[in-house]
Amino acid sequence: MANNYETLVLLSPELAEEDRKSILDTLTGIVDRDGGKMVETDDWGMRQLAYPVQKQTRGYYVRLVFEAPGALVAELERNIRITDGIFKFMTVKLAA
Repeated sequence: MANNYETLVLLSPELAEEDRKSILDTLTGIVDRDGGKMVETDDWGMRQLAYPVQKQTRGYYVRLVFEAPGALVAELERNIRITDGIFKFMTVKLAA
């Protein structure tokens, strides 16, 4: 049974456009590879942060919405943690 999830990712403002795209392609690839389905990729762009994160006052936000089994979320978050250029992330399960 697949559930709907939303992952908000905060990327480093120093990443080049192609590096950002590469990271997002990797994350969406994991969802597709492990039996999930991307619903939406919402690019929020560069935003001012409420407090400094790793000495940065700005960050690049991207929201990923996908359908996936629970095990896929764990794999996605594992990959996010080991990816350079991602400051923070949060995944929430959306109401059915």
